[in-house]
Amino acid sequence: MSDRQLLHLVIGGELKDVTGVEFRDLSKIDLVGAYPGYDEAYKAWKAKAQATVDNAHMRYFIIHAHRLLDPATGETHDQGHSH
Repeated sequence: MSDRQLLHLVIGGELKDVTGVEFRDLSKIDLVGAYPGYDEAYKAWKAKAQATVDNAHMRYFIIHAHRLLDPATGETHDQGHSH
């Protein structure tokens, strides 16, 4: 396993429409945190998604920030997750 940091961000909030990805109020975005790898980010995403499962408009996302910072290092292990 590589010790290379692959920055992932976990954010969430209420969506305007459950079929879209536009947030209802950007001032209320939940910036869960920054994580050095996908596994850590997934654990944080899963905990938040499970805690808000009763709110159909609430969604959490994993952002592969390492791909934005350096697209050449992007890995193809997934296409991102949403709850």
